[in-house]
Amino acid sequence: MTDAIDSFLDTALAAADLAREITGRYFRTRLAVDNKADQSPVTVADRETEEAIRALIDERHPDHGVFGEEGGNQTSGQRFRWIVDPIDGTKSFATGRATFGTLLALLDGETPVLGVIDQGILDERWVGVRGRVTTFNGEPCATRQESRLDRCSIYATTLDMFDDHTLPRFRKLADACQFRIWGGDCYSYGLLASGFTDLVCEADLFPYDYLALAPVIEGAGGIITDWNGKPLGLDSGDRVLASSNPELHAVALDRLRP
Repeated sequence: MTDAIDSFLDTALAAADLAREITGRYFRTRLAVDNKADQSPVTVADRETEEAIRALIDERHPDHGVFGEEGGNQTSGQRFRWIVDPIDGTKSFATGRATFGTLLALLDGETPVLGVIDQGILDERWVGVRGRVTTFNGEPCATRQESRLDRCSIYATTLDMFDDHTLPRFRKLADACQFRIWGGDCYSYGLLASGFTDLVCEADLFPYDYLALAPVIEGAGGIITDWNGKPLGLDSGDRVLASSNPELHAVALDRLRP
């Protein structure tokens, strides 16, 4: 598997480079923003980036499946499946804010074994491979080890992602923390992996929003699960909690209980 994963990693990095080229060309230009059927925004940059990544994967690994935010789920029982979010944080991208990113995950069966968070505008890239230490721009990175909530910071992209059921649970956790930060999209998870924040708690997500994050967070010493503490997979639902260490995660999960 080692030789194979290195080959797959080469593909992931090449795909991230392609994404940088395309998103960089469109960033801070006057783009039309359309609404999809679920009312989430999409631009030509999202579509073009995913098309390029899909073409690269199909060329290098024709026996792999691909599940992307824009192109849908083209998997049918393959062992290896790529999960692609060409621009995680389209609202940020469309409004000129450099906290969006490209997310790439590879599943071996149901397990995320490779993940990339790439922010090309800032030239920042986190790479996680199951069983290896996560790197930030090629250098090892690690999470913080603080376990007291009143000494921790917590991120969420927006309050709009919570509903009448999830918002009280989120507030119970967030109000116990030292401070809260809004915005960030996938970038906040990279900051957690590098030791700059302690918790990210979100809802209303899809598999392409979080599967790439698991190898990155775990390889840096953190933990990421659903709100019930279960590992993330394609059927994990829409609620995610990432913590900088297992002890903090247990405390945060307890706060999230209904």
